[in-house]
Amino acid sequence: MVKLIHTLADHGDDVNCCAFSSSLLATCSLDKTIRLYSLSDFTELPHSPLKFHTYAVHCCCFSPSGHVLASCSTDGTTVLWNTHNGETLAVMEQPTGSPVRVCQFSPDSTCLVSGAADGTVVLWNAQSYKLYRCGSVKDGSLVACAFSPNGNFFVTGSSCGDITVWDDKMRCLHSEKAHDLGITCCDFSSQPVSDFIYLFMRERERCRDTGRGRSRLHAGSPMWDSIPGLQDHTPGRRWRARSSVFSIGIMWSGLPDQNLGCFFYPYLRSVDKSVIVYDTNTETILHTLTQHTRYVTSCAFAPNILLLATGSMDKTVNIWQFDLETPCQARSTDDQVKQFIEDWSEDDVSMWLCAQGLNDLVDIFKINNIDGRELFNLTKESLVDDLKIESLGLRSKVLRKIEELRTKVKALSSGIPDEFLCPITRELMKDPVIASDGYSYEKEAMENWISKKKRTSPMTNLILPSMVLTPNRTLKMAISRWLETHQK
Repeated sequence: MVKLIHTLADHGDDVNCCAFSSSLLATCSLDKTIRLYSLSDFTELPHSPLKFHTYAVHCCCFSPSGHVLASCSTDGTTVLWNTHNGETLAVMEQPTGSPVRVCQFSPDSTCLVSGAADGTVVLWNAQSYKLYRCGSVKDGSLVACAFSPNGNFFVTGSSCGDITVWDDKMRCLHSEKAHDLGITCCDFSSQPVSDFIYLFMRERERCRDTGRGRSRLHAGSPMWDSIPGLQDHTPGRRWRARSSVFSIGIMWSGLPDQNLGCFFYPYLRSVDKSVIVYDTNTETILHTLTQHTRYVTSCAFAPNILLLATGSMDKTVNIWQFDLETPCQARSTDDQVKQFIEDWSEDDVSMWLCAQGLNDLVDIFKINNIDGRELFNLTKESLVDDLKIESLGLRSKVLRKIEELRTKVKALSSGIPDEFLCPITRELMKDPVIASDGYSYEKEAMENWISKKKRTSPMTNLILPSMVLTPNRTLKMAISRWLETHQK
């Protein structure tokens, strides 16, 4: 099951790209801005939107740690941003001044690749912000880039259909015409074994027989032989990969559990305004999402959690939540959420603190080496005795935010129907009310939302036609009946 849980409508023009970190969502647009949202409640961060570019922003991506965001633009620059405060860290100008179409961090955050409309590709040192090496492709605009999982090489794709493989020293390993009508995106599989990898292309006239593109890569071709793990496999519509391989036109969910990583998007730039979700195990269509009113330009899966963002020329970003109810689910969702939190690194905890407006506690938590497991088990006493947090207000706020995390796990483990949870607090509603956007919220939470001069819907981000809140007695009775049955 998949449902639309939030719509972001802050951009003033086409949305070009969406990107997730462990705690944030970034979007960029033709309106020259980049916007940052917290994944906890999808509110925009105080320092958003990020403004520097003088023309359209084509791509944005987070560093693996999530501390840095890169964006690139028609203005010929690639900008690095501090995600904690929105400050500009560096402005890196493409040597030729050509519009920059794509940027991508290496897995270890040491390098950043930027590709431009004139075919130039630059490898930047992401620590010193200096140009390391520069190269170029023969024809076309560079519109796609992806690093291998180990960072030893990366591939670029052009609007002319060329795929080029580069090593980490910017030496061209191989270049080949892969698709006749151009490449729109490329990515590497994050799962090294026992997964079918599909290769798609935009040649629609040649895809009518199966509804899927046929790859021009084949066993025995130079391109095929240059990719580890593919040399010994039989060519055809699909291959079973022994090692990480790259694919064209596909986006993986990036979930750590192999059985949960079955969702991907075969068409990232859909011109029929829809997004199709496939199950790679059964090759069947799971969902067709049709809520966008104009062409779909981008999509991205969140790491570790079942969220998807889709951007469109209708100026909106839709946030989708998946609820896996299939036999392929390897563990319960509550275990998954709890494990996700407990697996947070110290950097992940720092990002979470910043997203909650608790920036003042980052250094204290780092000094005390607080990771996800320790965060999940913090108490009032440990905040006072161990972390030496003197401010009662800070202690109360961090405990409240931690309790929200615990509540999410508890709600999932107790099987509370999602419609009984307030969209703002994600807690079981006690006094539900209906707002003028048609959604139900916990009365106190919605009143607090409005009191902060937010005249927009928490669900759609559109202006609320009225501030009137109507008691939802039917929902309140349903919650009471459910509690009598399940909370004895």
